[in-house]
Amino acid sequence: MQKIDKHLGAPHGIAAVLVRRAPKLVLPFAERSKSRLRATLDSGEEVALFLPRGTVLRGGDLLVTESGVFVEVLAAPESVLQVGASDPQALMRAAYHLGNRHTPVEVGRDYLRLEYDPVLADMLARLGVQAERAELPFEPEAGAYGGGHKHGHDATFAEDYATAQAVFHEHHGHDHDHGHSHDHGHSHDHDHDHDHAPHVHDEHCGHKH
Repeated sequence: MQKIDKHLGAPHGIAAVLVRRAPKLVLPFAERSKSRLRATLDSGEEVALFLPRGTVLRGGDLLVTESGVFVEVLAAPESVLQVGASDPQALMRAAYHLGNRHTPVEVGRDYLRLEYDPVLADMLARLGVQAERAELPFEPEAGAYGGGHKHGHDATFAEDYATAQAVFHEHHGHDHDHGHSHDHGHSHDHDHDHDHAPHVHDEHCGHKH
């Protein structure tokens, strides 16, 4: 089994003739969102992907095996809802409501595309847009802070959240610990070695014995 740990995102600049000759890795979006994966190429060869965490493969990307062989990534057709409307405002409204539900959405010039979900299909119908089930490649929008799409149910959601927090704090010029280390510039050495003379109990000490 060949190991793959190199990813060249499209456009990658590799000659078209080499890409055409490359074996293909055809996967649905959920599988293309995994950085650790065993898969089978269209040639029948099995490969193991070890890509950086958060990597999302897109149709047209290239992978490179440990032996230097190019592999082209293709988006597999999968069950989706193809959403359209004669009124652009209705389509925008549908996109807004899908966004509120953190739903991965592919945004086309005059369509929206999302994973098939009968509940969302009903919602879209009530919003006055056409939502038809189809078998098509699915390429949802990337996350707002780069990389692939992430949402509340993704294993990599925490990465986008942490990035968003970092951006917020960067723009506000501080973070929640306010730079305080709480040592206040001095240390508290609780043995207080002040060289006090030992106390002697005798008739001059003032204590009642």
